[in-house]
This record gives sequence, structure tokens and C-alpha cells, in this order.
Amino acid sequence: MLVPREAEMTLQKLAAGYPVVAVTGPRQSGKTTLVRNCFASKAYVSLEELDQREFASHDPRGFLAQYPDGAILDEVQRCPDLLSYLQSRVDEARQPGQFILTGSQQFDLHAHITQSLAGRVALLPLLPFTRDELATAKRAPSRLDEQLVTGSYPPIYDRQLEPGLWYGNYVSTYIERDVRRMVNVRDLSSFQRFLRLCAGRTGQLLNLSALANDCGITHNTAKAWISVLEASYLVHLLPPHHRNFNKRLIKTPKLYFFDTGLAAWLLGIKDAATLRVHAHRGALFETWVIGELLKFRYNRALPSNLFFWRDRTGNEVDVLIENASALLPLEIKSGETVNASFFDGLENWWSLAGKRAGPAYLVYGGNSAQTRQTITVLPWKQLGNLATA
Repeated sequence: MLVPREAEMTLQKLAAGYPVVAVTGPRQSGKTTLVRNCFASKAYVSLEELDQREFASHDPRGFLAQYPDGAILDEVQRCPDLLSYLQSRVDEARQPGQFILTGSQQFDLHAHITQSLAGRVALLPLLPFTRDELATAKRAPSRLDEQLVTGSYPPIYDRQLEPGLWYGNYVSTYIERDVRRMVNVRDLSSFQRFLRLCAGRTGQLLNLSALANDCGITHNTAKAWISVLEASYLVHLLPPHHRNFNKRLIKTPKLYFFDTGLAAWLLGIKDAATLRVHAHRGALFETWVIGELLKFRYNRALPSNLFFWRDRTGNEVDVLIENASALLPLEIKSGETVNASFFDGLENWWSLAGKRAGPAYLVYGGNSAQTRQTITVLPWKQLGNLATA
């Protein structure tokens, strides 16, 4: 049984208005399944296959001539020069939805797309399942710790795989292979250590110097490797908000993994019982909330509108959601019981922001929705209520 994707309607709308749509995202996030399900009548070709890639590279015009009605071109980052030839092809036909591309490397692919297909292509990032998608298909874990450890990658749910085994294979089969393609990693064990150190810092300010020192690599290497993790849709750097509210602000981004299952595996957390008492439980819950909020945006082909706020005296708000009229502050607490101290950050920020502050939210690890002091308290299972914020 396929889990219906929230991005499906967005994909169909984009294909009705653009000659090319590019679906990007991490490996195994369900890109191929989504596009083949939406465009079942289109020809499909994977550029991961050596013979197809060689044909597309050496004779791009002949390769594209095979598909007069367009096609799905999977893992197109493997043959970026093909995009230049797509430009003349779609300009000639002038029809929407001709080619559907997928790719699993963010920066290089975007650079080639914007250079070759500017004005002709729509971009749709696809991350692993949202909790609402899993709940609709009756596949969602019922307990928070189980959700955090299992993560959201489709193969775990589609094939009912044991998460720990799958993540181990994912790291060795996809991540390490892609790293070798993107940067010259001479010592793979150093990169593995770097990856685990990053998992230990999810939800924290990014300190490249400390990361480099702990890993035994240079600052420039750490910077390059963080870029690789970003390009592979494994981590997200949450920027601080630019408004200072008359306070000196932290200017460093915060590091978050997109998927808590991967982060938990890298931390050696194998099951929900271990996570329950683990020091990183709060950080992983915060990571999960950030990931879900990003999915809400990406599934609608919208860029991130998420920031955090922290001044140099320690006052902070976990998330600021920026919309057209206001900034919506959001605090994230993994505890199952609402404590009065949970509201301190929101109340302090409200006193500074004044009229610029929108409705405030608290997401916590419990099960009851509440309204306290004009703050909406959402249990973790109802995080989807923020999708329209």
C-alpha cells in the first residue's frame, strides 16, 4: 500500500504550469515513487544506470529524441550537461509538464537548473514522510520515542524494515558513496566520525571550529563537509532572525538533521527505551519538530520561513515562523506535562517584540491541547495544525 504524499497535488499543479518540474530531496525520500505514481503514462529512465548515462552524456540530442512526449529523468544530477539540451527541447515544444526530473544533490543540481532552465522549471523539494502522511495511512508510530527513533524514511514503512539495520546500510550505501563523488575524502573514518559528531550537535549552534577540533580535521574541511550534508538534504542550518529588538543577537545558525531516525542511529540509540532516558531526547524532539515544519513548507513548494532568536544574554525562542503580517513564536519542549516555565521564553520575547509578535505556540511531548495565557499548546501529534501558520 502506497502512503499518499502531501506533495502530490503540488507536483501536479506545477506540471500544469511549467514545461519542466524538478523534484529534489535526499536519497530514498520517495521521489521516484511520487513522480512515477503521478505520471504513470510517461516514459521513465534512470540516469544511475551506466548505459543510459553514457548515452545521455555522449549523444544528448539522440537520447532526448527517444522521448517525443517527454519523460521522467531520474537522478538527473548524474548527467548535468543534459539540462542545456533540455532547454531548446522544451522551448521548441512549448508544452507544460514535458519532463519531470528528480535529483538528490541540492546545490550543484540547482546551479545547473537555474543556469540552463531559468524560467522553465519549477522546483519541489521532497523530504521523507510527514507524521500526518503516516497517520493517514495508519502507519504512524503511536508513541513519541518510537517516532523519533524510527524516523520517517519511506523504505522503513513500505517494506517494514528494522530501522537500525536500514540506517546502517543507508549510511554506507548512499551517504558515503555520495560523499566520495562530491568531495575528496581520503579518510572515510574521519567523515564517519564527523557525521556522528554532527548528530550529537543537532539542535545546537553550529561551531565549525569545535567540530573540526573534535574530529581532527581543518576548519575548511569541516565547512566543506557541512556543505556536503546540506547538499544531500541530511542537515538544515536554521538561520537566526535578523530583527534585533534592541538586543545584541547571536548570528550563528543552528544545526538540525532532517530526520531523527538517522540522527538517533548515529548517536547509537537503537530503541525507544534507550531514547526515553537519553541526554539527547530533547534535542531530537526539537529536531523532529523543525523537520516537520520544513516538510509542511516544502510539500507546497514554498521556501523555509523558519528562524530562531537568541540574544547574547541567553534569552531565546526556539522557532520564529515568519509570515506576511507577523512573526509567530514557537517553543518546543519534550516533556509530557506542561510546566509554567515552558512559557518563559515566549513571554520574554513578546515583551520585546510588541506589535510585531503574532500568536504564540508551544509544542510539547504530551497528548492534550490547551490554551494558556493566550498561548496555544499543541501536543506533538497535532503539530500538523501549524501547517497553515
